[in-house]
Amino acid sequence: MTQTTPATAATSPTRPRRPRIHRAWFVAAVAFVTILGAAAFRSLPGLLIDPLNEQLGWSRGTIGAAVSINLALYGLTAPFAAALMDRFGIRRVVAAALTLIAVGSGLTYWVTAAWQLLLCWGLLVGLGTGSMALAFAATVTNRWFTERRGLVTGILTAASASGQLIFLPVLALMVDAGNWRPAAVTVALAALTVVPFVWLLLRDHPADVGLAPYGSQEFVPKPPPAQGAARRAVTVLFSAARTGPFWLLAGTFAICGASTNGLIQTHFVPAAHDHGMPVTAAASLLAVIGVFDVVGTIFSGWLTDRFEPRRLLAVYYALRGISLLFLPMLLAPSVHPPMLFFIVFYGLDWVATVPPTVALCREQYGEDSAIVFGWVLASHQVGAALVAFVGGVARDVFGTYDMVWYASGALCAAAALMALVIRRKPVAVGMAA
Repeated sequence: MTQTTPATAATSPTRPRRPRIHRAWFVAAVAFVTILGAAAFRSLPGLLIDPLNEQLGWSRGTIGAAVSINLALYGLTAPFAAALMDRFGIRRVVAAALTLIAVGSGLTYWVTAAWQLLLCWGLLVGLGTGSMALAFAATVTNRWFTERRGLVTGILTAASASGQLIFLPVLALMVDAGNWRPAAVTVALAALTVVPFVWLLLRDHPADVGLAPYGSQEFVPKPPPAQGAARRAVTVLFSAARTGPFWLLAGTFAICGASTNGLIQTHFVPAAHDHGMPVTAAASLLAVIGVFDVVGTIFSGWLTDRFEPRRLLAVYYALRGISLLFLPMLLAPSVHPPMLFFIVFYGLDWVATVPPTVALCREQYGEDSAIVFGWVLASHQVGAALVAFVGGVARDVFGTYDMVWYASGALCAAAALMALVIRRKPVAVGMAA
């Protein structure tokens, strides 16, 4: 009879430990704080359009171009970041990304020329935030959870809105005091503060601590590091691009980015200021959006676990488009009840689209869903980048943002129709690792 040694038993975790609170929830908490800290920069661009225009004489189109580069790189970096996490681990990639955000934002303090803004805001911070994109949340969810995935996706997505809630009022007060440069330093310090939490507490895989994923009865061995991360990201893109659902998901998410990050987050504060509203009041309204964004996203994750994701997306986009059509009539020098209703409504709908989009990617593309979602997120940011730039140019040319609001509302109606025609049958795609 073969006797089992202690060493053999230690290496055969057939019955993983079951702590009272699963380690996956601690990992999700660290990921939440990490995304929250990285969200500080996302609160800044909309506040600086008017100060940079007034103090340095740059046009809104030029400033919008810097934001546009940042948003585009944010999206285009995401699929490669997901593949790099498979190769080098979540902890290393995220720590490096936070450091890059801190460097780019800190250097903004000394900018005196437009090209320097493009370099710091556009290139450095764009690459850093791209590596901290929603693909990070999707990777953590896929590795650590087999149950409650929709809920966890909603919680991690809401972290960005929570960061906006925390940082927007503080940064708005700094900018309103007449000097925007300390606000850039504050963002850099926020990113650096999160790095120790990531390095000390975040773990790449449940197997690193001898656990099964949350909700699983079986231990899942940690896969070996994936070779050729960049090649794999491109290969996954080419394979997914041969399927119809990919283009529908990418198209709807591009419109999502255009109507949120590119439009409201970048141009709402200067648009409200055009109508006589103080910058601090407009920034506070964006912060309120962040409050209800948290509620709406978590609730959307709960709904995604129970209802058809396609129909949820159609409802979200349709309601968003209707609200944008009314926005030009609501802007005024002071905050009134109809504007508050818009803010609450838009906050609930802001990133409610993420959990059903992630669920559809997982349904269609299985194990490669995190990388596929990274490319879908890239389309989200390309849409945001386009509207961030076009919105600034439209304001320079027409002297108003009205045309941008109406066009975005029409695009949301198109996104609602696109969501309904996504096939429910999973697509078998030969993804080469």
